[in-house]
Amino acid sequence: MIPIRHHHPMTPLPLVTYALIALNSGLFLAYWPLASDAEALHLLHRWGLVPARLSSGEGWVGLLSAPFLHAGWLHLGGNMLFLWIFGDTLEEELGRIRFLALYLACGLLGGLVHWVAAPGSTVPVVGASGAVAGVLGASMLLFPRARVDVLLWYVVGFRIIILPAWLLLGLWLALQLWGGLSQPPGGAGVAFWAHAGGFVAGAALCLRHWRARGGYHFWRRFRSFPPQPGAQGAIPVVRRPGVTLPPLQRGPFHRE
Repeated sequence: MIPIRHHHPMTPLPLVTYALIALNSGLFLAYWPLASDAEALHLLHRWGLVPARLSSGEGWVGLLSAPFLHAGWLHLGGNMLFLWIFGDTLEEELGRIRFLALYLACGLLGGLVHWVAAPGSTVPVVGASGAVAGVLGASMLLFPRARVDVLLWYVVGFRIIILPAWLLLGLWLALQLWGGLSQPPGGAGVAFWAHAGGFVAGAALCLRHWRARGGYHFWRRFRSFPPQPGAQGAIPVVRRPGVTLPPLQRGPFHRE
């Protein structure tokens, strides 16, 4: 199953999402097509996240540089596709600065989770998967019923079906957990625990925003869909029972 688009138009241009896609793509094109296999491998070892080096107190820069490197066209394309589909709605909801901070934090935390899962691994880990997984986790928390078109292919053809975000992303998370539990620690392949760690980090970092928006009331108000353009300012007030709100302060110029 490959997600191809969502059904929720956004009014502001998602500049940060587009900039991240351009940055990741530009860096990839700067080294991958022209480099030999040996040169590309040397670059990934130099700037990627190598858990064994972190365990020895070295290579901490890899936590910051690894999310901007990719090890192939499909690797880059898959990450950027998910970022393009889910990034714009989340960027509009959080705002550009907080969205960028969430993206970077989840990339960092996803790398740390991978390090904890395989501290002795000498295999370099690269890719924006942990950061993009954080975007997925935050989107699943805020907009669990967002509708996503998914390309489903089988033996004799393909078709497009519509799935809610909670089902699509829930299946994706389950696959990451299954892969992480079935793969030997430190083995070469997919960094499943970086994906799962980034996903959980994204949901956890957005939990406060979700509660400020009203929590369950936010879900009920917008039926768990992304708010329509123009509805962003309608934020419900959340307070504990028995707590009174402060009196409204009026200036010298007001209307009753």
